[in-house]
Amino acid sequence: MRMDVLGAVRAWHDDGSAIDLGGPRHREVLARLAAAEGRLVTADTLVADLWAEPGAGSLGALRTFVAALRRAVEPGRAPRTPPRLLVTEGPGYALRLPREAMDARRFEDALAAARRPPHDVTALGDALAAWCGPAYADFPDAPWAQRERARLEELRLQGVELRAGVLLDAGAGAELVAALREHVAEHPWREPAWGLLARALYRDGRRADALATLRRARAMLVAQLGLDPGPELRRLESALLDGSASVEAGPRPWPGAGAPLGPRTTVSLARTLAIAGGDALVSARRDRLTAIRAAERTGDVALTARVIGAYDVPAIWSRSDDPEQSRAVVEAAGRTLAALGPDGPPGLRARLLATVAVESRSGDVSGTGGTTAAAAAREAEALARGLDDPALLAFALNGVFLQSFARPGLAGERDAVGAELVALAARHEVPTFGILGRLARLQSASALSRLTAGEAHAVAAEELAAAHESPLVAVLTAWFRARVLAARSAEPGGPSPAEAAAAYRAADASLAEAGMPGLHRGLLPLALLGLRLLHGRPAPTGPRLDWGPHLPWARPLVLLAGGDVDGARAALAAQPEPPRDHLQEALWCLTAHAAARLGEPEAAARAAAALRPARAEDAGGASGMLTLGPVRRYLDEAGAVGGS
Repeated sequence: MRMDVLGAVRAWHDDGSAIDLGGPRHREVLARLAAAEGRLVTADTLVADLWAEPGAGSLGALRTFVAALRRAVEPGRAPRTPPRLLVTEGPGYALRLPREAMDARRFEDALAAARRPPHDVTALGDALAAWCGPAYADFPDAPWAQRERARLEELRLQGVELRAGVLLDAGAGAELVAALREHVAEHPWREPAWGLLARALYRDGRRADALATLRRARAMLVAQLGLDPGPELRRLESALLDGSASVEAGPRPWPGAGAPLGPRTTVSLARTLAIAGGDALVSARRDRLTAIRAAERTGDVALTARVIGAYDVPAIWSRSDDPEQSRAVVEAAGRTLAALGPDGPPGLRARLLATVAVESRSGDVSGTGGTTAAAAAREAEALARGLDDPALLAFALNGVFLQSFARPGLAGERDAVGAELVALAARHEVPTFGILGRLARLQSASALSRLTAGEAHAVAAEELAAAHESPLVAVLTAWFRARVLAARSAEPGGPSPAEAAAAYRAADASLAEAGMPGLHRGLLPLALLGLRLLHGRPAPTGPRLDWGPHLPWARPLVLLAGGDVDGARAALAAQPEPPRDHLQEALWCLTAHAAARLGEPEAAARAAAALRPARAEDAGGASGMLTLGPVRRYLDEAGAVGGS
């Protein structure tokens, strides 16, 4: 099968015959999966993308569309034979097409190849000629399609300009003028396009026309936007006036995302220290905020954006170690985004948006004009995918990962992000994000009780950490192995609960020195509570236990263990919803268990409704650090009381 999306969505069998994709909804399901580039898209996401107001029958309709599409794309598949192209994976679906089978992916690959020396643009020209209209043209109003269309259109414009620049460098001139005039007319705000047109005119012996072109660009930018031309257009105009040979030089890239700020600046030093953990990590966070405030005082918006975005230290945990500092960073990023404006350099915008997504952690809205952190993550990812910058894409995906805790049961989506990070690191020099990808996959494997796969990811993360001096990794993998011991202690012939408890305590001793209080505080008591629940024992009640932020969910069980039924009932009634983070399934399960013990149907029903999407997952497993056992156990307990 091959598929085109650069225009109307169409598909063909390998023999060249057209595939009847069915009605508009069928086509949109296939197109939405194509846009995911082989990654899992959950059924819930597909329903939300296809229906503005999903109804009770939406999920059933989606399954009907998928079944019909499978018959269309693999008509010869024998009954009960697993599909090869449109596959079920975890809680959703994926379209497994080779990159060369889709026109959008072929175009992206041709663009990436043309950017690398020796900049052969022949294949890029063919790929540009294959565009038959706006991408995903069948779905002009669908938000998912609008995002993907904008990303691909930006890449197309970059491709047009890259091809023209390479051809100019190779001696072309007159034959490019007409196409570049049309390009400038359609996209008058793209300064590189004006520069390319001026160069083409100059190569055609039309120096006066080239200068007039640059002056029109200046007049338009000043009149319409109140902006002077950027340094490249000013340099080119000076070279034309001087008759300088530097007219021949191609445009230099904006020194945006990823550009070094100078040798051993405060922010680059902070970034390096952060990876070391411990006191160095605490110091790094302090120095980072100092650097941001100093940059803001200069009034240089681009400098401030680069300082904020340069701290792309991978973050694996969904609770901030220093919420006040994180809030200050997000607010500074919001101010800088507003100053750059929506037409600011996409690389700088992407880094600022990724910073918002990473620092906001559990989906907070803070300092960005009402933009949610999840929306910031999606926009950063879209911008990064259009810029051919692997390090920037990895940073943006870190934000996507940390914003993937909107509800319980999303381990499959996080695993897909982790897999892409691992693949990115394998192709490009972004090793710390390769470690992040492995840890994300470890957590997802833990959530899905795939402990053997989790151990493989732990070993791979440790090998990368040893090569790149990341000592914090061993702290996290020690916790994973303690979590495995706890799970196996509930199996016949497994280790004793005492062995699992000792492993938890040893892992906690290492974590105490790691400089990550947002992760450390309250984790050991929660892990020990989970171990007790696995063995049908009451909550620990020691006076020295610091439950940290988990106290509201542990308190009813602690009070019950001490015989205070009325106090436990009051504590359950006062419980807030768990934060949307790594431990939300675990905390909802504590609510369900307490409600079942106390016979409180309303609390039980509330917990069951939240936990249903995670029925196949492990309670606490999403952390990769502890377990309370299968979520279904707690759902069944809640159902027995809440009637659901």
